[in-house]
Amino acid sequence: MSNSPQSDGGDKTKLRFKTLFISDVHLGMPDSKAAQAAHFIRHCLCDKLVLNGDIIDAWHLRRLGGWNKCHTNFIRTVLRKMEKENTQIIYLRGNHDDILDRFIPIQFENFTITDDHIHNTPKGDYLIVHGDGFDAVTSKHAWLAKLGGFGYNALLRINRIYNGYRRLRGKDPFSFSAWIKHKVKSAVSAVGQYEEQLQNLARQRGCIGIICGHIHKADNKIVGETHYLNSGDWVESMTAIVENLDGTFDILSYPEFCRLTHRDPKGVAEVDEGAEDTFPPESSAIPM
Repeated sequence: MSNSPQSDGGDKTKLRFKTLFISDVHLGMPDSKAAQAAHFIRHCLCDKLVLNGDIIDAWHLRRLGGWNKCHTNFIRTVLRKMEKENTQIIYLRGNHDDILDRFIPIQFENFTITDDHIHNTPKGDYLIVHGDGFDAVTSKHAWLAKLGGFGYNALLRINRIYNGYRRLRGKDPFSFSAWIKHKVKSAVSAVGQYEEQLQNLARQRGCIGIICGHIHKADNKIVGETHYLNSGDWVESMTAIVENLDGTFDILSYPEFCRLTHRDPKGVAEVDEGAEDTFPPESSAIPM
């Protein structure tokens, strides 16, 4: 990370970036890490904040509800960023917040809601899209995608119970969804095809890179000749893409952010006990 923390006027520090990119907060879901996401945004200074889709999980809210104070505080934090720090806010529609379709494109003050966005850098342009349009299941079989979303939520509930058992035994948490994505060959193949299609789109739009979300897997790599970046999610991985002051890009996780700013992740109001959890992809079997 090329940036050094700056004082925020107290005994803590804020990190300074040109741009923050976060996606897949899924406000409305019980497993949304909205408190951590708001904490992260509140203690970073940036010129532009890009909310790259699935910030609000309308699919879950329609069926089960689940909005709480943390989710409201996240929205307030974003609006305060625009009002108090003059941060430009770009909100891109995702598949779970597709209710925005009827409104976009729309702009008021320094807040824009749209389908895609071109991010300019000295080295070239980056295309920003949520990425659901390149997921064959989401784009062609919406009912199957919603069924998959229901299964993912069920998996997260099982995860909470299982990780409670593991904590009692003094073991680190484990993510079923990350394990399945890593081990199931069809899932690995689908991710590869997804990245390739996004690379082709960036090239067609005359961009040197693409920044997306949707698949809940943070990444920063070169695919073909295209710089591919994925911001991950704020359900399990708690990651963001940051553009540093020198124009470089990094993946920044919430635990790393807390370390750099000398904050205790468990000091966040209403934070989950698993705030510092990480799920290494090397796991090849369900540990007991």
